Amino acid sequence: MQTLRRLCAILLLASPLVYGAGTLSPESIEGTTRIDAETLIDLLDSEDDLVIIDARIPADREGGYIEGAIFLPDTETTNAALAQNIPHKSNPVVFYCNGEKCGRSVKSAKMAVQAGYSRIYWFRGGWEEWLAKGLPVTK
Repeated sequence: MQTLRRLCAILLLASPLVYGAGTLSPESIEGTTRIDAETLIDLLDSEDDLVIIDARIPADREGGYIEGAIFLPDTETTNAALAQNIPHKSNPVVFYCNGEKCGRSVKSAKMAVQAGYSRIYWFRGGWEEWLAKGLPVTK
């Protein structure tokens, strides 16, 4: 039985369902509120000081982005970069990347949680959901 458990653990770690590049992101991130495209639109309408962070890489951004989104790739997200782009730790901020199989916004949102930001929204469906729903894009 012990050997079977070890084998299952090894197979699970090698599975594409394990979180990482190109695999499914978590269902939630502690300290954030998960949103969908419609909720993002509502936030855009109701929150004048909303900051949207596009955590994707430059090549992805070249294909378009959500209007008004600040380009801050996860690889460049630091406490200083967050402070430079989000005026106050109480500002509402949305993080997004390519979609459910992208972990970039996960990494960036977790950094914001650790840095003490209090109104963090995570758009798990990201760019993929935005495009699928035919919402406006900027290039």
